[in-house]
Amino acid sequence: MNKALFAICAVALLTADLSGQGASQDRFTELDRTVQAFLDRHRGSWQDLNVPEGDGRILHNLILKHRYTRALEIGTSTGHSTVWIAWALAKTGGRVITVELDPGRHRTALANFKEAGLASYIDARLGDAHEVVPALPGPFDFVFSDADKDWYKNYLVAVWPKVVPGGLFTAHNVTGRGARGGGIGEFLAHLKTLPDAQTSIDSSGGGISISYKRAGGE
Repeated sequence: MNKALFAICAVALLTADLSGQGASQDRFTELDRTVQAFLDRHRGSWQDLNVPEGDGRILHNLILKHRYTRALEIGTSTGHSTVWIAWALAKTGGRVITVELDPGRHRTALANFKEAGLASYIDARLGDAHEVVPALPGPFDFVFSDADKDWYKNYLVAVWPKVVPGGLFTAHNVTGRGARGGGIGEFLAHLKTLPDAQTSIDSSGGGISISYKRAGGE
């Protein structure tokens, strides 16, 4: 191949690559618009045990910051937190498995995921998290627990071995009114016994514990 032809081919390849990047960026820009419009339409209307918007944004930002791709959510409700999680995963190339016990909430969540344009990033499962979660093989790099508070410790025991070093296990309602009862105290106490867990608590909204899994020797 002569130099002139090589130069033409190189320019063509570069142009094609840039064009592909532009198409990808346009796709995510369109998705961003779709998700934001969905959240705007539903702002202030989330009931049925959903997280407040600020907490959803915290989860979204944690995933983006660490570029997580393999997420698990325990307790879908009607999908507000799932939308925030999946929106971030759409940008990192990941997906989330989310588990909900109530058929009505599950159906509503599926409709919300479709309306938000995020259904392809979500594996929404209907079932009892007490049974479904321990059976999941993992691995996970991000976990959000927002189901029955008296079972938080059991979820942690089942999932923590499947969280990769550098991953996070987060849990909702660990402070304030939502933390009443022995389940949260037992959960937080167990976190302190894990030698590879470093936990902080964000109290700006509903109270989120954020437990980072240290690699060996950190």
